Amino acid sequence: MRVINSFVLLAAVLGTTACTEVGPDKSIDRGVDDKHLSQLQAGVWIDPEGCDHWIIDDGVEGYLSGRLDDYGKPICSGAGLPNQAVGPFKTGSTVPDSL
Repeated sequence: MRVINSFVLLAAVLGTTACTEVGPDKSIDRGVDDKHLSQLQAGVWIDPEGCDHWIIDDGVEGYLSGRLDDYGKPICSGAGLPNQAVGPFKTGSTVPDSL
Protein backbone atom coordinates (compact mmCIF):
# COMPACT_ATOMS: atom_id res chain seq x y z
CA MET A 1 0.00 0.00 0.00
CA ARG A 2 2.89 2.36 0.74
CA VAL A 3 4.33 1.73 -2.71
CA ILE A 4 1.04 2.71 -4.37
CA ASN A 5 0.76 5.84 -2.20
CA SER A 6 4.34 6.77 -3.12
CA PHE A 7 3.58 6.44 -6.83
CA VAL A 8 0.42 8.52 -6.48
CA LEU A 9 2.32 11.23 -4.59
CA LEU A 10 5.13 11.21 -7.17
CA ALA A 11 2.61 11.46 -10.03
CA ALA A 12 0.89 14.40 -8.31
CA VAL A 13 4.18 16.24 -7.82
CA LEU A 14 5.24 15.67 -11.42
CA GLY A 15 1.81 16.69 -12.65
CA THR A 16 1.96 20.05 -10.89
CA THR A 17 5.42 20.82 -12.25
CA ALA A 18 3.99 20.52 -15.76
CA CYS A 19 1.79 23.55 -15.03
CA THR A 20 4.70 25.97 -14.82
CA GLU A 21 5.76 28.14 -17.74
CA VAL A 22 8.29 26.44 -19.97
CA GLY A 23 10.60 28.09 -22.47
CA PRO A 24 11.53 31.69 -23.25
CA ASP A 25 9.17 34.64 -23.47
CA LYS A 26 7.81 34.63 -27.05
CA SER A 27 6.93 38.35 -27.00
CA ILE A 28 10.60 39.43 -27.14
CA ASP A 29 12.78 39.34 -30.24
CA ARG A 30 16.13 37.86 -29.24
CA GLY A 31 17.97 38.67 -32.47
CA VAL A 32 20.67 41.23 -33.26
CA ASP A 33 18.45 44.21 -32.40
CA ASP A 34 16.50 42.55 -29.58
CA LYS A 35 13.37 44.38 -28.45
CA HIS A 36 9.76 43.71 -27.49
CA LEU A 37 7.65 42.77 -30.52
CA SER A 38 5.22 45.61 -29.78
CA GLN A 39 7.96 48.03 -30.97
CA LEU A 40 7.85 46.59 -34.50
CA GLN A 41 5.38 47.68 -37.19
CA ALA A 42 2.84 45.18 -38.50
CA GLY A 43 1.38 45.00 -41.98
CA VAL A 44 -1.27 42.74 -43.47
CA TRP A 45 -0.67 39.78 -45.77
CA ILE A 46 -3.67 38.55 -47.74
CA ASP A 47 -3.78 34.77 -48.19
CA PRO A 48 -4.95 33.04 -51.41
CA GLU A 49 -8.54 32.92 -50.06
CA GLY A 50 -8.51 36.71 -49.47
CA CYS A 51 -8.28 36.67 -45.66
CA ASP A 52 -5.94 38.89 -43.63
CA HIS A 53 -2.93 37.92 -41.53
CA TRP A 54 -0.75 40.21 -39.40
CA ILE A 55 2.84 40.15 -40.66
CA ILE A 56 6.07 41.59 -39.20
CA ASP A 57 9.45 41.36 -40.95
CA ASP A 58 12.41 41.87 -38.61
CA GLY A 59 15.11 41.45 -41.25
CA VAL A 60 16.16 37.89 -40.45
CA GLU A 61 13.04 36.74 -38.62
CA GLY A 62 9.41 37.09 -39.52
CA TYR A 63 6.18 36.84 -37.57
CA LEU A 64 2.72 35.95 -38.89
CA SER A 65 -0.64 35.42 -37.21
CA GLY A 66 -4.20 35.29 -38.44
CA ARG A 67 -6.27 38.47 -38.17
CA LEU A 68 -9.44 37.45 -36.31
CA ASP A 69 -12.59 39.23 -35.19
CA ASP A 70 -13.92 39.15 -31.61
CA TYR A 71 -15.56 35.77 -32.26
CA GLY A 72 -12.41 34.10 -33.66
CA LYS A 73 -13.51 34.24 -37.30
CA PRO A 74 -11.01 35.31 -40.00
CA ILE A 75 -11.16 38.90 -41.24
CA CYS A 76 -11.20 39.21 -45.03
CA SER A 77 -11.08 42.98 -45.55
CA GLY A 78 -10.06 43.18 -49.20
CA ALA A 79 -7.13 45.48 -48.33
CA GLY A 80 -5.12 44.05 -51.22
CA LEU A 81 -4.88 41.30 -53.77
CA PRO A 82 -4.40 37.65 -52.71
CA ASN A 83 -0.76 36.75 -51.90
CA GLN A 84 0.09 40.43 -51.40
CA ALA A 85 1.42 42.19 -48.30
CA VAL A 86 0.41 45.78 -47.53
CA GLY A 87 1.51 48.20 -44.84
CA PRO A 88 4.77 49.10 -43.07
CA PHE A 89 5.68 45.54 -42.06
CA LYS A 90 9.42 46.04 -42.75
CA THR A 91 9.85 49.08 -40.48
CA GLY A 92 10.94 49.06 -36.86
CA SER A 93 14.16 47.09 -37.35
CA THR A 94 17.70 48.22 -38.18
CA VAL A 95 18.53 44.86 -39.79
CA PRO A 96 18.46 45.21 -43.60
CA ASP A 97 16.26 42.88 -45.58
CA SER A 98 17.39 42.10 -49.10
CA LEU A 99 14.07 40.56 -50.19
